[in-house]
Amino acid sequence: MRIFFFLSVILSFGFSAFAQLSETDIKYYSDLEDSLKRIQARVFFSKKEANRFEANKQFIALWNVILKDEKSMLYPFDSIKEVSRLMAPDKKFRIITWNMLKEDQTHAFFGFIQVNNTKTIKKGMFKKETTSQYEYFPLLDKSASVKTPENYVSDPSKWFGMLYYDVIKSDDDFYTLFGWDGNDKLTQRKFIDILYFKPDGTPMFGKDVFKFPGKFAKRIMFEYAGEVAMSLKYNSSRKQIIFSHLAPNTLDPTLEGQHQYYGPDGSFDALSMKKGTWVYEPAIDIRKDKDRNDDAKKPEPNKQKAIYKPK
Repeated sequence: MRIFFFLSVILSFGFSAFAQLSETDIKYYSDLEDSLKRIQARVFFSKKEANRFEANKQFIALWNVILKDEKSMLYPFDSIKEVSRLMAPDKKFRIITWNMLKEDQTHAFFGFIQVNNTKTIKKGMFKKETTSQYEYFPLLDKSASVKTPENYVSDPSKWFGMLYYDVIKSDDDFYTLFGWDGNDKLTQRKFIDILYFKPDGTPMFGKDVFKFPGKFAKRIMFEYAGEVAMSLKYNSSRKQIIFSHLAPNTLDPTLEGQHQYYGPDGSFDALSMKKGTWVYEPAIDIRKDKDRNDDAKKPEPNKQKAIYKPK
């Protein structure tokens, strides 16, 4: 079969990240993209969960072959509609993520991060050497075993899985990612995640860059009812992260902390970047900034595809 042919081919090129793809490169990646599309149909739309996960193994294996070649970072793969592909504003990395809806209504997450890495390596006691190198890292979801997501810090091998839908360059030292998790039958979650790179080039998720009431968080988590929509996005004109304020849908004090009853109350809060820290600002006025997506409703669960890209 053609798919197994591609799984056996690994190309290695010496390549500058700023070069353009040749016609031969484009044809090569286009053929691989067609193979991904065929597997994708089984990954996301097979009726049986076992068949979806079996196809997902092939999907991951083919991505592994493709991403070994640094030229792949220049190819968009934009026909793979069920997969999120986010390029950093400065082209430092591209992060690829997808989710699979399971029969118990929880989600499994998968992905890769491609990096145009700069490494600082010690050469003796007082000397350091900086090198540039392309690398890619599989993202291995360990979120099921994490009890406190907001305090969790990890490298790609112990990633807290989510579907990323936006990325911004926040500071010289880190990037801010926006993610979504369908969670379970009762609630869904959105995250403000932080990505930075160690001196040896290792990507790290989670960082102490928040000043948020009652939290000493490495990422911010919002949990709310599965049938409602929450707005969480970066407003470039205000240079703020703006998000719906969440509260229980009644004044009953016993619902405090029961997130299946939480949803937007019509007000908005924000985070502003101040000296390398995201600082909380409550109850901001965004009446002039609201757009049609702020009131978008989540699709009905029984009509929802395996992947959901929040607005």
